[in-house]
Amino acid sequence: MRQVKRGESGLSLVVGVDKPSGMTSHDVVNRCRRIFGEKRVGHTGTLDPLASGVLPICIGPATRLGAYLTGHDKAYRATIAFGVGTDTDDCEGTVTRTGEAPAEAGDRSFAEQAVEQMLGPQKQMPPAYSAIKVNGKKSYEAAREGHIIELSPRDIEVYSAKLIAVRPGVGEQLPEWDVEFRVSKGTYIRALARDLGHKIGCPAHLAALRRLEVGGLTLDECVPLEALEELKLRAALDPVRLLGVRFAYVEGAAAQAVGNGNALRAAECQLFERRRTTAQAEMCACTAGVRESAQAPQEGEVIAVISQNKVVALYQYDSKRASFKACCVFQTGVLRGADL
Repeated sequence: MRQVKRGESGLSLVVGVDKPSGMTSHDVVNRCRRIFGEKRVGHTGTLDPLASGVLPICIGPATRLGAYLTGHDKAYRATIAFGVGTDTDDCEGTVTRTGEAPAEAGDRSFAEQAVEQMLGPQKQMPPAYSAIKVNGKKSYEAAREGHIIELSPRDIEVYSAKLIAVRPGVGEQLPEWDVEFRVSKGTYIRALARDLGHKIGCPAHLAALRRLEVGGLTLDECVPLEALEELKLRAALDPVRLLGVRFAYVEGAAAQAVGNGNALRAAECQLFERRRTTAQAEMCACTAGVRESAQAPQEGEVIAVISQNKVVALYQYDSKRASFKACCVFQTGVLRGADL
């Protein structure tokens, strides 16, 4: 088999994959390497093998966008099973405790009240089997070796929690709730499942998980790997929208200056933003769905710089110099997809 050389494909783009359950995020990355013939491929937010759904994938030089595409809010649909707890807080772990779920677990009104109590800012203890590093060692690696790493509670927030369905346990079947969560960066849904069990007085674990959204990328915009094999470049997404930043257009000498990483004077840099509603159509600039932005740049604000319909750089505003300075320049511009 011919080895893929670094930079061989000449491609630079972002796609959204609907990850199937049973594959690791790294498995998806390897599959995308084969699909696009490009070694430089990375994802912007790990999904456990159990989970399916939204997985943003960066290809080629676009992998440098990874640092700017993390830290977004996320949305999930979770199935939580009550009566059994595991060492991983999901159905793939070893059972560590059992306890009968309360009879009310099959009552929708009871379930809605319990789910509502999960809302708001809170401290969350991460699962023992997680990728969090302590003294350079990942928690799950230590746990597999039989060592206990003391993890610290983390600040997270549950912005919304909506009960979708309640299935009372029958026979060997555990009671289950389907819940849709919208959460902040760093929230473990496995831990929410565990903690929801504590709230109603029994062990609980995550039985199934589907990620519905990451930042501005929704499940509807993601494609299965089989479809990606056929679509390839046609699956490219607009990185400007995924970044959620304002942007500027450059051509000619200005584009060359950006390619060299030269600063951009704010006074000479017109910023644009994506139009959010059809009611704003009259504010649209020459490109459909885009309008001029009247707001002055903010200290530290990151903008995208576009040339020939590709993202060629990310720049950051320096208020002391009243200019934008380069923080990420792409020698191969990142494609903007059909979702413009």
